[in-house]
Amino acid sequence: MSKINMSSVDFETMIIHAGQEHDSAYGALATPIYQTSTFCFDTVEDGAAKFAKQVPGYHPVYSRSGNPTTRAFELKCACMEGGEDAVAMASGMGAVGSVVLAFLKPGDHAIFDDSVYGGTNFVCTTNLPELGVEITRVDTADREALKAAIRPNTRMIYFETPNNPMIKVTDIAAVKAVAGPDIRVVVDGTFAPPPLQYALKLGADIVLHSITKYINGHGDALGGVVVGSAADMALIRNNCMTKINGCPPSPFNSYLVLRGMKTLALRMERHCANAMAVAKYLESSPYVKHVYYPGLESDPGHELACRQMENGLFGGILSFELKDDVKGLSSFEAGKKLLNSLTIPAIAVSLGDPDTLIEHPASMTHAGVSPEARLAAGITDGLIRLSVGLESARDLINDFEQAFAAL
Repeated sequence: MSKINMSSVDFETMIIHAGQEHDSAYGALATPIYQTSTFCFDTVEDGAAKFAKQVPGYHPVYSRSGNPTTRAFELKCACMEGGEDAVAMASGMGAVGSVVLAFLKPGDHAIFDDSVYGGTNFVCTTNLPELGVEITRVDTADREALKAAIRPNTRMIYFETPNNPMIKVTDIAAVKAVAGPDIRVVVDGTFAPPPLQYALKLGADIVLHSITKYINGHGDALGGVVVGSAADMALIRNNCMTKINGCPPSPFNSYLVLRGMKTLALRMERHCANAMAVAKYLESSPYVKHVYYPGLESDPGHELACRQMENGLFGGILSFELKDDVKGLSSFEAGKKLLNSLTIPAIAVSLGDPDTLIEHPASMTHAGVSPEARLAAGITDGLIRLSVGLESARDLINDFEQAFAAL
């Protein structure tokens, strides 16, 4: 392991060096890719001791339960979030599924925010009720509504902050204060990874990420990770990720994420600066009805975001609605024409890439959510979500200018 004391250095140093051992075989600087499905033992006794976990330290026996490349990725994520341990998965939904299966059983009750990613929405509206778990949907930013939703059998409160796609900010510490010690607070921090926000430090019991997005940051690898206490992570790994879900990442994807994480601090600064510039431009546009971005002083979550998110960084994601009757078009029709007229942003449902990505939630990421539930969460047919990339902010604004003119 690195000789650096990670607790004494800044984020920019930690994110480059944490979790990665020097290669003792050949001296490689980058963590090697251990592209193997299984590992050999010196003797039968050695194998028995490792299966029984009698040998101290990290000893992989099968890449589904452990791999040196993936372990370096996990240790870096644990250090990044300030958690005791981390478990990596093959996708963000692998992380979501492993967390809920680890801590919820038939007869339990869980509270989910009223607006979450479409895949997570399916889990809480379909999968969990089919398994006998009772679900309540509530605006987790509303403390009184959250208190009213808690039952004697409540075991989990799950939310995103900022959330998808309304970019709503929820007070993590306030939710934990309502939850108390016996209800796990699970935060999906995909939209605001460190160094923007530290969910565990703010009171969450577990934080998860779709690594596919900002943490990998290059749009070329799927992945998920869960970070928390050593006991919780052992339960997730042993009972869910390696068993019922069976969803470890490939060693190659873990290698790609390790590569991507080295530039996380630099990338997030640029994403946030660009998003702020574009959000201010859109807020001033005569075609735009509303911009959802916590960095704007006009945003209802701005004050909380200033306290909860670090260093004046408010994320690289924003959403906006066009006005109705823009040149005779409804907001939905104008939105489609706007997206088709842009030349720099790609129409795509992911986020956190170097490329700017734009999408229409009602017909894409949240198409599986009922129209009634979408509207209740504020997701109108005219809402557009924008993941602002690393291009020149001036070029992005100029591109919006010409696209608006095309309306």
